[in-house]
Amino acid sequence: MKTLLILRHAKSAWDESGVPDHDRPLNKRGKRDAPRMGRVLRDEDLVPDLILSSTAKRARRTAQLAAEACGYEGEIEVDEGLYLAGPEDYLEALHGVPDQMERVMLVGHNPGLEELLEALTGEAQALPTAALAEIELSIEHWQQVEAAEGRLVGLWLPREQEA
Repeated sequence: MKTLLILRHAKSAWDESGVPDHDRPLNKRGKRDAPRMGRVLRDEDLVPDLILSSTAKRARRTAQLAAEACGYEGEIEVDEGLYLAGPEDYLEALHGVPDQMERVMLVGHNPGLEELLEALTGEAQALPTAALAEIELSIEHWQQVEAAEGRLVGLWLPREQEA
């Protein structure tokens, strides 16, 4: 059994004209919500063994703030294939995860993360910015992830968490 955590990047700034999409930073709400979701990871005893993030500035910063808040001590691995990725791209990234990693967190973008969640669990769920989902996967090896019988165990939204 493996656990996949899906964290959509926190709210990003749209008001900076001329900034390419890839380089958009988090806005004030995003900077507040990312560590809030990290505290959820800590409080729910879901600190990941590995964090994989999109290369986008907003995703990397979300991963960093959540990692600091939950006590994650590993390196955050960034993967350019996860920038605006589809479900197949996320699955491909998971194929490369060493099997000793029991709990992996993906930090990325919609619609790909919502589509991945639905592909793995059969459940359609909205993932607003900074939403966190926990999926239990009936696999022993990350190579088996696309054939997994996944079960959505938890879904946390930043607006539902205490400050």
